[in-house]
Parts: sequence; C-alpha cells; structure tokens
Amino acid sequence: MKVTLVSSIGQAPAFRRPCRTLIQTLAVGFCGLLLAAGISRAETFSNLEAVDNNGFSTWNGSFPITLVGVLLTDPGEMLDSTPNFLPWNDGANAYNLGGQWQVFVQTISSSDRGGVECWMGQDYGNLPWEPHDGSDSYSNDAWSAEVVRVSHDPATGYAFHKGDLVVITANGSLFYGGQQNINEEHSVDPSLDFTISLVSSNFGLPAPAVISLSSVIATNLGATGHYDIFDPTRATGGEHYQGMRVRINGLTLVTTNGWNTNSNWSSRYCTATDGEGRQFPIIHPLYDIGPVPTNTFDATGVFMQESGSGTDGTFGYELFVQEIATASTATLAIANSPVITWPGSLANYQLQSSDSLTNPNWTAVTNVPVLVNGQNTVILQPTAAQKYFRLQRVQ
Repeated sequence: MKVTLVSSIGQAPAFRRPCRTLIQTLAVGFCGLLLAAGISRAETFSNLEAVDNNGFSTWNGSFPITLVGVLLTDPGEMLDSTPNFLPWNDGANAYNLGGQWQVFVQTISSSDRGGVECWMGQDYGNLPWEPHDGSDSYSNDAWSAEVVRVSHDPATGYAFHKGDLVVITANGSLFYGGQQNINEEHSVDPSLDFTISLVSSNFGLPAPAVISLSSVIATNLGATGHYDIFDPTRATGGEHYQGMRVRINGLTLVTTNGWNTNSNWSSRYCTATDGEGRQFPIIHPLYDIGPVPTNTFDATGVFMQESGSGTDGTFGYELFVQEIATASTATLAIANSPVITWPGSLANYQLQSSDSLTNPNWTAVTNVPVLVNGQNTVILQPTAAQKYFRLQRVQ
C-alpha cells in the first residue's frame, strides 16, 4: 500500500480541564449561602455582557450582584497600581488616573459563558466630567488601602492569584469599549465598592479555547466597517470569546516595539498576523514572557475588547498575552501498519483521506484518534493500493 502525506502548518496545545462536578458544587453552594443571607442577587456573565446590534450593553439589572468565577490574572500583571496621586491642575493631568488596578474573572458554570473585567483607578477627579476638587480621587494612602482590600480575601487575608475560584460582589458597573465592567462607577463612595471573596485557592485555570485569527478577524470590511467579526448574539466572532482565556494559534509579529515589561498599557501593544491577511493587537503583561518570538508562535491569554467608544462595541478585540509557545507543526507520521500520528496539540485539525491527488476527493477519516505519548494516533486497515492523507484545519 502506497501512502502519501499532505500536511499544513497549524497548532493547538491541549491544556487540562477543571473538574466540572467540583465546579458546579462550589459555585452553586457558595452563591446559595450569599442569597440565603439576603446579600445580593446572583448574575450570569452572559447576561451581564449581553449587547445589541451596535455592541452596546443591554443589561438592565440592579445591584448588588454576585458572580462566581476563576481569576484569569494576578492583581499586578495588567496595570500598575503604584500610588501616584496627581491633582487636576487646570486640566494638565486630564485622564491621568494615577494608580490603576484590574483583573479578569471567567465563569466556571457549564450553563454560562464569558468573563468580566474588574477595574478601579486612583484619580477619578482627573476625568473631565468629574469634580476636580479631589473629592473623587484617592490619596496615596487611601489608594494603597483599596489595592490591599481588593487583592486579598476579606475573611482570611489570602493574597489572590490567577487560578483562584472567587465570588465578586458588585455594587456598580459601567459600559465602555464593548464590555460591561465591574467598577466603582468613577467614585470613591464606599457604597460603590466591589469586593472579591475566596471560594477555593489554586482551583486551576480553565482550559483555553483554541482559536485562529480567522475566528475573530475577517480579511474584508464587515457591515460595521471593521475587520473584527462581530455577532450580537455572541454565538460567533469576538463576542463569543470576550473575557475568556483563549489560545490563538499560528501568529507572527508585525511590530515588536511593545514587547517589554516596564511601560504603561498603551506602550505594550504589538501587532500580530496569521500570514493570511489578518492582523490583531496583542498586549504584553507587566512581567517577562521571554524574548521577542522571531518565528510562528501560539499565544495564550485573556481575550478582551477596547473599542475606545462608549456607544460602539462592534470592534476593538485584542489579546492580553500571558504565555507564548512555539507553534506545533501539522506534520503527519505513518508506519507500515499503517499507523498515522500527528501532534496531540492540534485540537482544531481533522484527518482526511483521498484515493487520488489528480482529482482529489478529501473525506474525513472516521476512526477516532487516540492520544498516545502526546500524539493523536489512528490505525487503519489497507483498503486501496494507494491513499493520500492530510490534516485540514477546521474553524
């Protein structure tokens, strides 16, 4: 039997998946205690982040609310929370918010989807529409106390880390840039504080959704006038992954000037491409994730949205990068049996076969692959004098 391999480049490492039984037990049990105590109303991430055809929030709930999820980020890896009070100074410090604090939390419920950003800033008084007398800003000491408060479990003092299972109790939120964010509504009023409480430490990060840029970026302008794929139903496109941990495969860098660990948010952007006409912004964290990748790589992190608009949420998707890995190569190996193998990391690939390459008729091989030593493995019985195989990426 003659066998020929036809392969393409692709990548998709597999990560472990948390136990769903434990997820449901902890989430339902903790929320039940809160509700029984009359503290707040449980909310879902998908309801909170629902949008209309303009990408604007349709959420009309009331506070306080609770959300249960896993911390996707450490408190100090996204924004610099170092106290830095700056007065309005007749507008010289407009939009300079001093220290800022931010984390992302993703749902752990099988009946829910998505994640949410929790954010606060020090100098709300430097926003043009806020009072400029200092009454809506934190002093350096007060801000330090706030950072400690939201970065630790209030009952035990435990310092939060990504992978912890937590409950957010929110008293306020604002919509901007395509996301409904948990925050203090630009106020230092304690009644608008949000709190984060520990359910289980080191619970584990969710397995990243493995995607390619073609899932979220088009090569031609859409109806919204942007290349971002926007679906208000959140069934596809960028909305489908917003606030979640994802792995985007097959990237190379177009720009590298933002690849550093010690600058402000706006200076940490790089542009990546899939080599097929799509480009996408990625943001470096406040820690070292290694040297600038010079070859194709896969990036794992938090899928975000920042359209820069309070009314248009149909664009502005981006990835906050936390890990990078050398891209797996979609290369088939075959033995005389024949035994066909390919990297187990390629979760979004399908094995196909054809009896000819002159007029190929590629059909899916129905044998279910078995993971052996990190390799997807299929054993076939010879049915033709020759056969051709390929890996086809599926979206």
